[in-house]
Amino acid sequence: MERTAVDPWTWSAELGYHQGELVAGHTRTLFCAGQTAMSGDGKPQHAGDMAKQLALSLDNLEAVLAEAGMSLANLVRLNVYTTDVDQLFPHYGVLAARLGAAGVAPPTTMLGVTRLAIPELMVELEGTAVA
Repeated sequence: MERTAVDPWTWSAELGYHQGELVAGHTRTLFCAGQTAMSGDGKPQHAGDMAKQLALSLDNLEAVLAEAGMSLANLVRLNVYTTDVDQLFPHYGVLAARLGAAGVAPPTTMLGVTRLAIPELMVELEGTAVA
């Protein structure tokens, strides 16, 4: 797989994401459902704790990727949904650091939403990966 960053401006790369990413030569595409702070038995975790919810959501995204033989390094798109953008920002470095450690800066959109499917959940990560 060949990845080429598409950045007409430099400011987004400095924040840890590209404006676009051209992918060529891939053979498999994985569209991940939104991953939240849910336990393995489907119970919401860490009510009211944005940092822990973000970390578990990322762990769960990695678990889905791993099940398909992929990792964060294969992400080519990431959508972040949160019920509180201001509360998420202080913890966003955790996500950026884990993506950076994987050597990727996928195009990312963050959206503030009224609520997620389960009211006590505060953040949801939805990714697309290619291999």
